[in-house]
Amino acid sequence: MSGASRPGRLGVGVVGAGRVGAVLGSALRAAGHPVVAVSAISAESRERAEQLLPGVPVVDVPEVVRRSELVLLAVPDDALEGLVTGLADVGAWQMGQIVAHTSGRYGVGVLAAARPAGVIPLALHPAMTFTGTSLDLARLVGCTFAVTAPGPVLPIGQALVVEVGGEPVVVAEEARPLYHAALAHGANHLVVLVAQAAQALAAAGVDDPGRVLGPLLSAALDGSLRAASAGAAAGAGGPSGGGPGAITALTGPVRRGDAGTVRDHVEVLGALGAGTGAVDVPLSYRTLARAATSRGLAAGLLDAGAAQTLLDVLTEPPPVAGMPGGPAALDGVGPTGPGPGAAQDAPDPDDDRTQEDDA
Repeated sequence: MSGASRPGRLGVGVVGAGRVGAVLGSALRAAGHPVVAVSAISAESRERAEQLLPGVPVVDVPEVVRRSELVLLAVPDDALEGLVTGLADVGAWQMGQIVAHTSGRYGVGVLAAARPAGVIPLALHPAMTFTGTSLDLARLVGCTFAVTAPGPVLPIGQALVVEVGGEPVVVAEEARPLYHAALAHGANHLVVLVAQAAQALAAAGVDDPGRVLGPLLSAALDGSLRAASAGAAAGAGGPSGGGPGAITALTGPVRRGDAGTVRDHVEVLGALGAGTGAVDVPLSYRTLARAATSRGLAAGLLDAGAAQTLLDVLTEPPPVAGMPGGPAALDGVGPTGPGPGAAQDAPDPDDDRTQEDDA
């Protein structure tokens, strides 16, 4: 391991110059930790390393580990355990070395193969989407990081997060899968909702759906997040997820118990699905409207009669003429089927993509 030039500074090695690894390496460098090496396989990753970590040697993974006091593993979730084990098999890990990964899915158990060498294991997951550019550096300020580590070394992970401007939140090892599922459900499915709403607006003749949705969704998101924080501060919305909290920000026809409007929505969105093949839109509407009804009832926003009337409206409707049915109907669902955007470029092997990911 290379020595750090200042007391308390660590020689950092970045394994995977994807959108997250390169940015976090740059943030650690700005905090005074010299980045001594980086691995970058693809042309995109090498370019990213050059932009965000200029002057840092690009070497192979074992050499990154050999040079480093802090090894930052920013690789795809499915590759992480095999990478750690492979490096253990060749004796790459070193006594006292800090090994931190950025996966939201895993705690420190995935680093088990490195533990016999005497490494200090950390799991540090930023709850943020990344562009892989310098724009992300400012967004790290105030960003929450899930920190998982053995008790005696937990302060090391928390200190590293604070140094890059983040806010550490301790997440237990056994809770990491649920934590990550929550982020993916919120962030990724929010994108799906925007896509569905934008498609329906376009079908209604709106030229710029994003412009119409922007103020409305921003206000709804802000209100629900404030309500969630207020509920947490008051001890509301316990483990079952019921009770006050974000749902108190609910507005619209479900909140009003307006079953007639909800029935109209189901019908017109069903027709949209029949006409375009986007059968996911009415399915999502019914599912989420039922969830809104159930949570609204539990929170006291609706009485039992209004809730039952809404749920009756939201039961699975009979097939609409021309609408494909069954699970296979969702294959290739999009604005007009698979469309020109269906084929995707091969993923960057250095890109962890999980911050929501992949929140």
